Amino acid sequence: MLRNCLIALPLIWTIPGFAQAAAQNSNRLAIGIISGTVLDVNGGLVPGAIVRLECPLPCESQTSTADESAAFSFHNLPLGVSYQIRVSANNFEDWKSPAIPLTPDQSVNFVTGINLRVPDAAESVTVYASTAQIATEQVHIEEQQRVLGFIPNFYVVYDSQNVAPLTTKLKFQLAMRVSADPVSVAGVAFMAGTRQVARTPNYQLGGIGYGQRVGAEAADAFSDILIGGAVLPSILHQDPRYFYQGTGTTRSRLGHALASPFVCKGDNGKWQPNYSSVGGDLAASALMVTYYPQSNRGAGMVFGQFAVSTAERELSGIVQEFVLRKLTPSSRERKQ
Repeated sequence: MLRNCLIALPLIWTIPGFAQAAAQNSNRLAIGIISGTVLDVNGGLVPGAIVRLECPLPCESQTSTADESAAFSFHNLPLGVSYQIRVSANNFEDWKSPAIPLTPDQSVNFVTGINLRVPDAAESVTVYASTAQIATEQVHIEEQQRVLGFIPNFYVVYDSQNVAPLTTKLKFQLAMRVSADPVSVAGVAFMAGTRQVARTPNYQLGGIGYGQRVGAEAADAFSDILIGGAVLPSILHQDPRYFYQGTGTTRSRLGHALASPFVCKGDNGKWQPNYSSVGGDLAASALMVTYYPQSNRGAGMVFGQFAVSTAERELSGIVQEFVLRKLTPSSRERKQ
């Protein structure tokens, strides 16, 4: 859920120079990624399109085929090189991109504007995409959203007017994608360290105690996002994502953010009580009694942790509504 995406944010403020070190490390590895989605001029998916990545010698050109969701990607690309994408597909005119430079400051580039046209002399061809295909493409775009270019920000919808409902597979895919992200894993280790300093929960100190806190923190985060972000939303047909409002008065947007733990969109597109979020937080809090020390168990701990989780969701909603879009490069590009 959103709080798992934000769990790594303290790293920015408490470890000065972390982002700069990450950039320097990326520069040392000197590899980048270029990805994108092949669409027609009507916004329909064009799976099976042939995508060729070209670059000047001694760089070697590469070829890929757009998958069933019309997505493609090229990995491990040298930085400091100017690339160009050429796309071809049956019944469509070829398309080529402008120059795509990869630099240490921008080592990941999601190519937009790939809209294939039907030749003037050919008959018009309309490609109809299913709701599931559209949702798959939208999730693919959301998985490119990273705060400051590296912190996962997958659980937010910026184009709420044209969103398609998630399938059960996509709900579990998003939950697993966030849980396994290296930044989420680093956030778990960081939070375990802060709990070690605070001596909570009441595990022993030392390496063994830190390991126990890492395990507990990982179990907390995973059970919360799996139950509240995938299991219950699938059963109750609810959408676990935050729907960015972005317009209206500050008061209206603040109310929207504060209500997000309690109100969500159903798969039918209508607003409804957020049973998934509330139920997920309660279930995750109740599970803690199975692995927390005996001295930390009890109803007070369960409901106290539930209150903390709810407050964290409200805070993350406010940050999503007023801050994170400005810090998420891929969402700014789509806005333009």
